[in-house]
Amino acid sequence: MEMTEKQKMLSGHHYNSRDPELLEMYHNARKLLKEYNHLDSERMKRRNEIMIELFSFTGDGVWIEAPFFCDYGENISIGRGTFINVNCMFLDNNKITIGENGLIAPYVQIYTASHPLRASERIIEHNGRSSYKTITKPVAIGDNVWVGGNTIIFPGVKIGDNVTIGGGSVVTSDIPNDVFAFGNPCKVQKEL
Repeated sequence: MEMTEKQKMLSGHHYNSRDPELLEMYHNARKLLKEYNHLDSERMKRRNEIMIELFSFTGDGVWIEAPFFCDYGENISIGRGTFINVNCMFLDNNKITIGENGLIAPYVQIYTASHPLRASERIIEHNGRSSYKTITKPVAIGDNVWVGGNTIIFPGVKIGDNVTIGGGSVVTSDIPNDVFAFGNPCKVQKEL
């Protein structure tokens, strides 16, 4: 049995992002995000309903400041007590898992999608239209993690528990438990 484009996407194979099933997921997320990002901040019940509808999982006490952006939403799981500040962008072309009691500062970007480096391998011409080869890898962030503002987390990265990532970092590889890490590329600076 042939895999669907969604199955290919989540398995890390090249996939067609303009597949009707994926476009339906994308448009649904856009509608929910538009409402979420324009809701009065006092409408907590509706905000929580949208998070439940949008994400794969949200634990109790998750708080996401608007505006927030993602591709599909349904590939995102956020643990209990996690706070996500303004203008975060989670490109969830694969699974993004955030543990409990996380602090995600403003302008944090989490990417799960990547493309071949060579243009000749990246761009596909078909009937006068261009499309692009895309592959994905999941991102996992442990419990009790603070990710500083303007940090970028690359596809396939795993961040352990009890970690602090300094602001402005570019996280290109795994970070172990119980450390303070920062930089471009992000490197462990000391154990906590």
